Amino acid sequence: MLPPMGALHSFLIAARHESFSRAADEIGLTQSAISRQIATLEDWLQVTLFTRIGRRVTLSADGRAYLEAIAPALAAIRVATSRVIARPDDNALSIATLPGFGMRWLAPRLGGLTREVPELVINVAARVHEFDLEADGFDAMIHFGAPDWHGMEHDLLFQEQSIAVIAPALLADLQMATPADLLKLPLLVQTERRGAWRRWFDAAGIKDALPGDGPVFEHFLMVAQAAAGGAGAALLPRFMIEPELESGALVPLFDHRLEDEGAYYLVYPADRLKRPVFARFRAWIVEQAASARG
Repeated sequence: MLPPMGALHSFLIAARHESFSRAADEIGLTQSAISRQIATLEDWLQVTLFTRIGRRVTLSADGRAYLEAIAPALAAIRVATSRVIARPDDNALSIATLPGFGMRWLAPRLGGLTREVPELVINVAARVHEFDLEADGFDAMIHFGAPDWHGMEHDLLFQEQSIAVIAPALLADLQMATPADLLKLPLLVQTERRGAWRRWFDAAGIKDALPGDGPVFEHFLMVAQAAAGGAGAALLPRFMIEPELESGALVPLFDHRLEDEGAYYLVYPADRLKRPVFARFRAWIVEQAASARG
C-alpha cells in the first residue's frame, strides 16, 4: 500500500523548508491545502510528522526518520520521470560538461553533427562540482582530470595546453622581455588551477618564482574576460580563448605552453554503447578531438 502521492510530495517539500507557507509557495497551493495534505498523511501513517508551535512547524523524530527513508525513492521517481519526458524517442542524449568546454569547444562543433545526423538531439548541461551521472539522468559527461571512475568507461579527448595572455592595452604600457617580467603583474587564477602559474614559471626556467595571490575566478571564461579588461595576465587553455586571440582582445606572451597533467575525457556507463545514437556520438566526439590534437 502507498500513501497518496500528493500528500507525499507536500510532505517532502514542507519537510525540506520546515514551513507550510514556503511549501505552499513552491508547489502553488494554499497553506491550508498543504496543512490538509500533511494531516491526511499523518492520519494514514498514524504518526505525527511535524511538531507545531504556533505558526512554526519542525519535523518530529518520526517525521525525520520517514523523510530519510522515502527521499531516495522519490528522487528515483523524479529521475525516471525526467528521463521519460526528456527522451520521447531513442534519438536524444543528455551530456554534462564543464562550462568552458561546453561553450568554447563542444557547442561550436555540434552543428556539424546535426548536419550529419539530423535526427539526433544532444541536450547539454553545465556541471562544475561532483554529481551522480546516472542518478542525474545523463548519458555521459565531459570530465577534466585523471581517468579514475569506477564502473565507467572513458575515452581520452585531449590534454590541455595553456598559454599566458594579456590585454594589448596593458601590454603597451609594460616591458615584457622575459617570462620573469610577468611577476610585475597581477596574475589571474582559476579556482581549480591555483598552482598553474608556479608550474608555468618552473617550466619556463624561472625556478623558485613566487607569483603573488592574484584575483581568483571560478570559470575560465571569467578569467578571460578579466584579462581582456586589463585586470592582469592570465594563464588559459588555448582552445577556450580562440575568439579573443582572433579578435585581438587578448595577445599571447612568449612561446611557452603549459601542458596540464590532466586531460579531458568522455566518461559514460558501459551499457550506453548498446544505444546506436550514443555510439554515433562517441565516435564523432573522439574523431573531433583527434582532429583538434592535430
